[in-house]
Amino acid sequence: MQGESQIIWGMVFGAIGFGYFVYGKKQKAVVPLFVGIALFIVPYFLSNLYILVIVCTALVVLPYFLRI
Repeated sequence: MQGESQIIWGMVFGAIGFGYFVYGKKQKAVVPLFVGIALFIVPYFLSNLYILVIVCTALVVLPYFLRI
């Protein structure tokens, strides 16, 4: 069950990361661009589902608080 959930959460955060990546590239905004790339990569390296959700949620909220 955890393997399937991890794949689904990885796809959800990857899709959000793709949105951030496209937005950052079009607007030439550094933070959303790198957050999008991080959301692509992070699900490959985290094997614990709860840590994956916490880290990716923190990454999703990061551009709202950090504006450069």
